[in-house]
Amino acid sequence: MGSGKKKKGKRDKPKKTCCKSKPRCKRCPIRMLAEGRLDPADAKEIFAKERNRKQAKKAHLVVPGD
Repeated sequence: MGSGKKKKGKRDKPKKTCCKSKPRCKRCPIRMLAEGRLDPADAKEIFAKERNRKQAKKAHLVVPGD
């Protein structure tokens, strides 16, 4: 049985699309970009989709690769 603890070195991976929920979940790519926890290479791939790019601009964030 698991102890319920998270591993120390583990990082949360972002979702592939933003679910547009408020407040944003901790895996939301927009939230991770705003907090600086999103790798630039991952951000470029995720925000290549129009829906994600639109949500990021609505949140007044600079989208990498744009």
